[in-house]
Amino acid sequence: MSTDLIKTATYLSIHLTVGFSVAYLMTGSVAVAGGIALVEPMINAVAFFFHEQAWKKFLARPRRYRGRDWLVDQAVGLV
Repeated sequence: MSTDLIKTATYLSIHLTVGFSVAYLMTGSVAVAGGIALVEPMINAVAFFFHEQAWKKFLARPRRYRGRDWLVDQAVGLV
């Protein structure tokens, strides 16, 4: 199992617990709290997984040269 999926599962369990507790304290209803605790964190868990994937792509992209970095690499013959 990939680290991203393990992180997603642990995040989901914490989020379910917190979501249920807050919803129950606010409504006093186990049914409403259960519904809120299941729907909202499930959607967030999926969003979190794709957020992690987007960051991986962002960090893996080729480095873009800016100003002085490009000039220094040109001067020492790296490009």
